[in-house]
Amino acid sequence: MFTGIDEVGWASMKHAYGPADDVPGLLYGLASADPAERETALDGMYGAVHHQGNVYACTLACIPFLFELAADPGIRDRGGIVELLTSIGGIELDEDEEDGLDELDEDEIEGVANYAMAAAAVSAGSPVFFELVADEDPGVRLAAPLALATLHTRPGRVLALLRERLPVEGDDEVRLALVEAAGRIALRHGRLAERVADWLSRLAAEAYPPGLRLAALAQLARCAPDALPGDVVRVVSGLLRELRSGPARAEPSAAEPPGGDEGASDLSTAPTLVGQLRELSAEEPSGRGTPWATDLLRTLHVGLDDRVADRTALLTDQLGSPDPWQRVDAVRMSSGLMRAWRGVYEDLVRLIGAQLADPEPRLAEAASYALEDLFALAAPAGDALAGRVAADPGAWVKEWPSGPPGLGSAVKALARLGDARSLPALAAALERPEVPHDVGFAIRCLGAAADPLAGALRRRLGEVALDESAYDRASPLLAGLTALRAGEAAPEVLRVLRGAPEYRGEWLRTAALRALGSFGPAAGCAVPELRRLARGPGVAAATEAAEALWAVTGDADAVLPVLAEGLWAEQARDCRAAASALGALGPRAGAVAPRLRALLAHDELWLRVEAAIALWEIAGRTAEVVPVLLSAWEKNCHVRVRVAECLARMGPGGAGSDATRVLRAELLSVRRHKAMDGGYGSHDTYEDEKLLALCRRALLGNTGKGTTS
Repeated sequence: MFTGIDEVGWASMKHAYGPADDVPGLLYGLASADPAERETALDGMYGAVHHQGNVYACTLACIPFLFELAADPGIRDRGGIVELLTSIGGIELDEDEEDGLDELDEDEIEGVANYAMAAAAVSAGSPVFFELVADEDPGVRLAAPLALATLHTRPGRVLALLRERLPVEGDDEVRLALVEAAGRIALRHGRLAERVADWLSRLAAEAYPPGLRLAALAQLARCAPDALPGDVVRVVSGLLRELRSGPARAEPSAAEPPGGDEGASDLSTAPTLVGQLRELSAEEPSGRGTPWATDLLRTLHVGLDDRVADRTALLTDQLGSPDPWQRVDAVRMSSGLMRAWRGVYEDLVRLIGAQLADPEPRLAEAASYALEDLFALAAPAGDALAGRVAADPGAWVKEWPSGPPGLGSAVKALARLGDARSLPALAAALERPEVPHDVGFAIRCLGAAADPLAGALRRRLGEVALDESAYDRASPLLAGLTALRAGEAAPEVLRVLRGAPEYRGEWLRTAALRALGSFGPAAGCAVPELRRLARGPGVAAATEAAEALWAVTGDADAVLPVLAEGLWAEQARDCRAAASALGALGPRAGAVAPRLRALLAHDELWLRVEAAIALWEIAGRTAEVVPVLLSAWEKNCHVRVRVAECLARMGPGGAGSDATRVLRAELLSVRRHKAMDGGYGSHDTYEDEKLLALCRRALLGNTGKGTTS
């Protein structure tokens, strides 16, 4: 085995963590009889040799030896090796990457070349996978179909093999992999999509087992959604009922390889990333009859895409299942649906709220996390959330192994809903030795309903020691006082402002200045300090102080020179802050209008937006700013709420027909405005609902000043 491995110059190569002279040991580890050693070696391959999908010279050098391992029936766990080869060879460059080669540096060009060589090398060896499709090891048979669909250059031949194998394959999960591989072929090779869709449609419609039919529907949704049956929700719901009524998950059979129990025991203690991921993925499915159904349903939902009504109806059915694990899946998928798509979700949210009382703790926890990100959309579950909070005071605050404590998810969800029934939990949190870091944000959601907490916030802020921990201790309290505009706390806030330590002192002063500004004239005791800071060094600090001084005194003569100077700051973020503050002065800041007009052509998009908004607030001329705002709207989805706030104040008459067209298009879109980023933030749904409200307000012509909340 491994002929020629010693002739490779491993020491001259590098992987993610340095010289690649340890790679031969990893390859030999993959061939070990010890399951823990095999897992450690696979972990090393993914962690260093193929780190985060990268392909290095040593990765290329491994390919022939990995094929040798995959083809040797005496090697255990070869399915993982096939998956590794698929990952190494299956990375494709998109057109933008190929067209942009001239702009890459030397290292980036080498990386692109390595991807291309890896794809060619693994593709050249992929005929091996034809034999592995019928291997005795079900783990190998599970990995081989997707490897062929991804890597082989003759997809028509692969599709024919998949169809031949399905009737003779006895393992349920491998049969699902054969169907998934067909879907991948359709997506990668459009000329075969019709043939694949025809086969999948027959599988979905004929008398096959429910799991296989569900898999066929899931792949149809991905590659040929128009071929789905018109009553897909009814069909899928029926298949799920069949799966629930079927036999329980089979116990390990006598056909398992010898030493299975011993191997499982050894692997459970293997301190590897691969092992941890496997244990996490196996933790929940251990109680499920059909653990693979979750992946099929996720695939189906992805394929259904913008068919929100169908997806909502399907999830509603799942949430009515007697199987708690199907409901866990439904809660999590519902969260993903509502984060990405706009729709009518009252009934779905009410059903999620009903899960809060379920005796299965992971189901109740999943429900509270799903509701946490919904803010006002969680209203149909308000009573259920209040009941959950009242019934479990021990969950009001969540302790973490490291870092500050945080509010429990049910408390956060109830507070973000603006429900005063969260007040007892927040009041208790304010009495803890360490106040949860997110208390202030929860108070902001409650608004005036949280006024009874002002005294506790003020008292706790007065107790904060102004040492290196001051920012962590004071910031949640300052955020709460800012939200309540609790001017009676001005002396305590002023103490923090004056005594901020060096460590994180800048952050702490920013939070204190924001609080004083929110107090308005009630913070009169801070005026001398604010004037001193506004005249002090540092553009950012002076701008923040001037903004607070304006909010407290309304003295334009004192703040205008400071803010005007900020418009010439070297850093774009400092210019943005100055522009934003100047807008509040309105016509009294007319002297800076020429500089703001010049900033409309700045390279930094957010600065252009803030300059445009400030210019409109000061000069009131829409013709010169609306094109800037609408251009930014199209280029960056994250700026839309800020732009919509300004357009709403202008009203349809002021913003013009182009703005009206953009606003109407936004309201007609079914996709949430930040959903295209791939990831998500905890406030994305809230921001999107706020955007929709602003668009409606702008079109209705309500030009009330100030931002919405």
